[in-house]
Amino acid sequence: MQFHKYQGTGNDFVMIDDRVHAFNETDQPLIAQLCDRRFGIGADGLILLRNKPDFDFEMVYFNADGRPSSMCGNGGRCTVAFAKYLGLIGDETHFLAVDGPHEARVEPDGTVRLRMIDVAAAQKAGVGEADVFLHTGSPHHIHFLDPEGGQKLVDFDVYGIGHDIRHDSAYDPAGTNVNFVEIPVDPAQPWPVRTYERGVEDETLSCGTGVTAVALAASQRGAASPVRLQTMGGELEVSFEQRPDGGFENVWLSGPAVRVFGGEV
Repeated sequence: MQFHKYQGTGNDFVMIDDRVHAFNETDQPLIAQLCDRRFGIGADGLILLRNKPDFDFEMVYFNADGRPSSMCGNGGRCTVAFAKYLGLIGDETHFLAVDGPHEARVEPDGTVRLRMIDVAAAQKAGVGEADVFLHTGSPHHIHFLDPEGGQKLVDFDVYGIGHDIRHDSAYDPAGTNVNFVEIPVDPAQPWPVRTYERGVEDETLSCGTGVTAVALAASQRGAASPVRLQTMGGELEVSFEQRPDGGFENVWLSGPAVRVFGGEV
């Protein structure tokens, strides 16, 4: 089986050209093994690229635990880069993902811009009085660190607190992803973000739907579109327009998407 490894700001994926529909997507142990960092290729998730009528391609995403998952923003950008590598698209594309149709374009410098779904207004989170929740194709709990309390993201217990919130009964039965944000002194500067991802069940170096949720939530705290976000794996940018009802539209996630290597297993 041929595979390709891609990463977008450190969020990495096993990519498989499955236009012939030969991959057994029900084999969760196989997917988990391929994503295993010690006994497999190693990745935060696996993505199948498939043919789809009326679209350039379809993106089918699985978490590292082998289970089908909701939308992955960085995975979507990497799939676009993979489709261009395969010669399926030019600089613009229209493809289908689990949360519906998406547009994307590849810039001359290799940056991939992905149009996300429209997003409803932020809700009060089920856990934490000051926290918020948004669904950006995947569910995201957002916790802003208390600057007056001296909280710093670099020292924050992302795994421990993220694990507890991800499994909190308020988010039963599916759980949620959890993002922790340090508020910059200048809202125009990058907003530092760290994310605990369900399915991976650990912190990842970056999360595309997560930084999208953070950017939209940050608009209520002084950030103006486009918002720059600093993840552990690099910088991403999110632009958007806010609707009168508090929701968001014309949401675009932008950043690098890089082929790391390829091979066969």
